[in-house]
Amino acid sequence: MKINHIFTILAVTLMLSVSMSGYAQVQKDSLVGWWLFNDETEETGNWGDLVLEGATFEGGQLVLGNSKWAHTVDYSGPDIIELTLVAWVTLDNLDEKNGSALTLDGNNRDQFCGIVYGERTARQWMSGSSYFHRTDDFPQVVTESKTGEMLLLVITYKDIGNKYEVTGYRNGESMGSYQANHQDNTMVLQTWTKGTSEAIMGTRHTTGGDNKVTRNFIAAHLEEARIYNVALTEADVQKMHSGDLPVEARGKLATRWGTIKSR
Repeated sequence: MKINHIFTILAVTLMLSVSMSGYAQVQKDSLVGWWLFNDETEETGNWGDLVLEGATFEGGQLVLGNSKWAHTVDYSGPDIIELTLVAWVTLDNLDEKNGSALTLDGNNRDQFCGIVYGERTARQWMSGSSYFHRTDDFPQVVTESKTGEMLLLVITYKDIGNKYEVTGYRNGESMGSYQANHQDNTMVLQTWTKGTSEAIMGTRHTTGGDNKVTRNFIAAHLEEARIYNVALTEADVQKMHSGDLPVEARGKLATRWGTIKSR
């Protein structure tokens, strides 16, 4: 009986090891944008250096505020159709409206998805998008009530029958999902490609890559941001929140998001 018990433990350990190994590889392969904000560098090499439009670096964070934002338009990675936007962010002002922690935009057209704060409803997060095509209220959305708290925000865009299913997460907990009905064409899949894509932090989006912004900003400290070209699962997001997301940064091994920052 003792030998069988030992074999059972070994088998379970091996299964968990293989599962985590596969999970880590999927995350590494699909991570197409990663910013740690020690400087302007993007870690995967798919994006050019950040251009600071009033935003500043402070202790490994990007400081955002009124007319203080950052972006890069030099994308050279694979096509993005399904996607996941991720941001670790601390709000400095609860009453700012319409700014974004992280946006993926087209630099030659109005085609964006973003982790947008306070646009439709004050103090709530939503999936911002061009003409609200990929926007609705999350069923279990949280109304923010305090500043100074680090939040992990994740929005996934999954291909369901050539249309998006959008799911939001706050600190690893689902805020719910929504889909288009079968007659609605506004949620059809979009493609962001190399040379035509823009990553933005602070403002909701720009107009055609000409640096004209929507005059809406978020007042916050941004700790880390990521873009994946897959829709992460709820289990993926929960592992991310617990810190079990090993990915390799250039020049350092990241085993937990909170321990990879150089202070």
